[in-house]
Amino acid sequence: QVRLVESGGGLVRTGDSMRLSCVVSGGTFIRYDMGWFRQAPGKEREFIVSMRWSGGRTTDYLPSVAGRFTISRDNTKNTAYLQMNNLNPDDTAVYYCAAGIRFGGDNDYTKETEFHYWGQGTQVTVSS
Repeated sequence: QVRLVESGGGLVRTGDSMRLSCVVSGGTFIRYDMGWFRQAPGKEREFIVSMRWSGGRTTDYLPSVAGRFTISRDNTKNTAYLQMNNLNPDDTAVYYCAAGIRFGGDNDYTKETEFHYWGQGTQVTVSS
């Protein structure tokens, strides 16, 4: 059974940085494209970014986080990361990591339905 566990969330102040981690167990990590999503209170879950299984290619970032957030992965540790810099209150949300099995094709995974496994989410709260 594939399991994703996020960590690293918490309460920070505007301008602070934070790194989220997502450890994948029970599957073959290198087979998965990894993505990050977030859901703010009262809003739909939104796509932030995803990275190919090989680690060499990412999608465009959600415009509101571009230049501040960076996705990465360490296939030796079965872990994906989301580095978040210069946080602001609009970044307050539950953050989810997701893993999508790549069966072939060259399309980037950006939709929730393209990801097969999800973490439980980690709360990030940014105070002003």
